[in-house]
Amino acid sequence: MQDRVDASSGLVLRRWKTEDARAVMTAFADPLMHSQSSELVDSVQAAERWITARGDQWAADSAYSFAVVDGGGLVLGQVCVGRVDRRHATGWVSYWTTATARGRGIGSRACRAVARWAFDDAELFRLELGHRLNNPASCGVARAAGFAVEGRQRQKLEYDGVRFDVELHARLVTDPEPASL
Repeated sequence: MQDRVDASSGLVLRRWKTEDARAVMTAFADPLMHSQSSELVDSVQAAERWITARGDQWAADSAYSFAVVDGGGLVLGQVCVGRVDRRHATGWVSYWTTATARGRGIGSRACRAVARWAFDDAELFRLELGHRLNNPASCGVARAAGFAVEGRQRQKLEYDGVRFDVELHARLVTDPEPASL
């Protein structure tokens, strides 16, 4: 499977490299990112372990994580197709952007590109994603990337002792491409 995708407007999705460790560590230092990893990513060594785990998942055909970079190679975020289920040809999309990349449509463009990759290269039929209801920016990313709202999962996530509802979105290979951003 192709491990590099040229997205719109000069974005590139590529596999994570060990050299990205400092960028990963910096991204996870952002308070909005603390809950985006099951383990604390607070050192270069932790970031290298995080990158290695992404490669291991790729090798196991269980998840495909891409660094989202600009034309100069600057890491702007991540987009991933995880929880791949070959029996049903489904996957779970997740994404994040660095603090400096937010609000510029990068997440939406990366999600659109990874969806096309998942349908064409990974041969998946259905992609799902979810976001906390109190995260309207993530909802905007999902909608702009062509993911339709399908429902609410009540109190699915817990952060710091607080439970959050999650809105579920999905996109099918048969859905029309979303309008250009």
